[in-house]
Amino acid sequence: MKNTQAGKQKQDQAQEFEIAKDGIDRRNFLKCMAWAGTGLVWTVTGGVPTSRLFAAIGGADAHKKHAEAASFSFVQISDSHIGFNKAANQDVTGTLKLAINRINQLPSQPDLLLHTGDITQSSKPGEFDTAQQIITTAKAGQTFYVPGEHDTALDDGVLYRERFGKGTVGNGWYSFNHKGVHFIGLNNVQQIDAMGKLGEAQLSWLKNDLSGLSPSTPIVIFAHIPLWMVYPQWGWGTEDGAEALSYLKKFGSVTVLNGHIHQTLQKVEGNLAFHTAASTAFPQPAPGSAPHAGPMVVDAGKLQSVLGITKVRYVAGQSHLAIVDSPLAEKA
Repeated sequence: MKNTQAGKQKQDQAQEFEIAKDGIDRRNFLKCMAWAGTGLVWTVTGGVPTSRLFAAIGGADAHKKHAEAASFSFVQISDSHIGFNKAANQDVTGTLKLAINRINQLPSQPDLLLHTGDITQSSKPGEFDTAQQIITTAKAGQTFYVPGEHDTALDDGVLYRERFGKGTVGNGWYSFNHKGVHFIGLNNVQQIDAMGKLGEAQLSWLKNDLSGLSPSTPIVIFAHIPLWMVYPQWGWGTEDGAEALSYLKKFGSVTVLNGHIHQTLQKVEGNLAFHTAASTAFPQPAPGSAPHAGPMVVDAGKLQSVLGITKVRYVAGQSHLAIVDSPLAEKA
């Protein structure tokens, strides 16, 4: 993919949008994923991520062996946009089905499936129906959701909460524990303006939710919009995200998952490991590489290479999560 940025602009963006070890800038990352035909295995140890291609660790057999040794695994999908039918992807139902099929082909069944928002394009009942029918075919123990701005567009999230947010607090935030890991689902789209926002009520709840936990408790937070400032010019960040993240300083292992930007992006700050997921519907441009954000048209033959799922493995007694990004074009 030709780099049209030059000189100072390239230098300014290099550190923020680079995979630290491999030196692959974000602009070229999706291209590399396409020609490699494989996922990346991310192991976060002591706050430092390292990565290897599936092929470098023996492919599916090694993947299965590692999965069997893990305490549990979970999968993240995001931005399915059921109801979208423009040039970037006129069959989002089909690509969501492919994503679920990829999950169902994993060597070991994940305990959990997390969907990080924009389940639908227009929050219409029929779109929610279709998404629910497809997602419930996933071979995962339990499925959890957080809303995207497209899921709350028509009715401030009323239908979303009826379908996917029962038992949640406020406008759809909640937490639960699973095998020693504390999961927190946040809603940073209800008060969206130029960027995401959590609001005082949710921040207060979050602070209280974390207050009774031991610093050794692994934390996984999932929300739709990134909690860190990926690219404020496009609204890719959460206005009061820094306040939320300040509550997590005492914990040794914190993983923050989100969607919204339709591409894989990773960042580590101390004990915080941030990871965005690819969309199952369509890609968006890399930060700053286009006049504005929005659906990006790619060659039809390459579409499945820039869509995907994320699998995370947790091993009890170790302070790391192993994150695997897999494009839909790859066999599980």
